[in-house]
Amino acid sequence: MKNMDFNKIEKSAKTRQKVVSTITYALLAIWALVVLFPFYWMILTSVKSYGSYNSEYIPKFFTLSPTFENYVEAFTAVPLAKYFLNTTIFTVLTTAVMLVVITLAAFAFARLDFKGKNAAFVIFLSLMMIPNELVIITNFVTITEWDMRNTFAGLILPSITSVFYIYLLKENFEQIPDSLYYAAKVDGTSDLKYLLKVMVPISKPTLVTITILKVIECWNSYVWPRLITDDENYFLVSNGIQEIRENGFGRENIPAMMAAVVVISLPLIILFLIFRNKVMEGVSRGGTKG
Repeated sequence: MKNMDFNKIEKSAKTRQKVVSTITYALLAIWALVVLFPFYWMILTSVKSYGSYNSEYIPKFFTLSPTFENYVEAFTAVPLAKYFLNTTIFTVLTTAVMLVVITLAAFAFARLDFKGKNAAFVIFLSLMMIPNELVIITNFVTITEWDMRNTFAGLILPSITSVFYIYLLKENFEQIPDSLYYAAKVDGTSDLKYLLKVMVPISKPTLVTITILKVIECWNSYVWPRLITDDENYFLVSNGIQEIRENGFGRENIPAMMAAVVVISLPLIILFLIFRNKVMEGVSRGGTKG
C-alpha cells in the first residue's frame, strides 16, 4: 500500500515537473520570437525591392523575389566602406589602449600596497555615480580646448578607461592566491613580469569578456562621435546611419537603409555568437570571489 502511494507521489511529481518544463520552454520560445522578430524584419526588408516594399499596403512577412540591390545601393550611395574603416580604427585602438590602462590599474588596486589604496578605490568607484551627461560635457570642453575635434585622438581619448572594467578585473585578480605573488617575488620576478606571465593568463576569460564588451560599446558609440565630429572623413558607422537617414536615401529608400543596418550589425552579431561562452564565463568569474 505504501509502495503504491509512493509511486503515485513520484508519478505526480514527474508529471508536474514535465508541465513546468513545457510551460517554461514555451514561454522562452515566445520570448525568443519577440526578441528575434526585429532582426528578421530588418533582414526581410533589406532584400525587398524598392517598388515591392512601397507597393505593400499590408506588410508581408516573406518575399518570393529577394534582391541584393539594396546592399549595392548602401555601399555606392554613401561612403559606407569609409565609415566601416573609421569605426574599425576607432574600435581597435580604443580597445587596445583601454586594456593596457585597466590592466595596470586593476593590478595596482588588487596586488600593490600603497598608502590610501582603499580610500582611493572607494573614490574611484564613486565616479560611476556621476551622470554620463556631465562627463560628456566636461570631455567636450576639454577636447575642444585641446583642438582635437575631428581627429581620431579626440574620439579615442575619453574612452580609454572604464571604472566598471577596472573593478571587474580587480575582483578577478584578487581571486589569484597571494602565495603565487610571494613566490614570484622570492624568485626575483618584477611586478610587471608577474602581471604579464601569471595574472593575465589566469584572467584571460575576463579579459576576453572585457574586450568583446568594449568592442561592442565602441562599435555602437553614437553620442560622443556625433558631438565631437562634423567632418564626414571621421564619421563612424553610427554617424553614417544617421547621415543616411537625414541627408541620404534613408527617408525614401527604406530597404536600402535596412541593408546598411544589416551590414553594420552583422560583425557584432557574429562576434557575440562566436565568443558568447567566453563572455558568460568571464562575467561569472569576475563576480565570484573565493
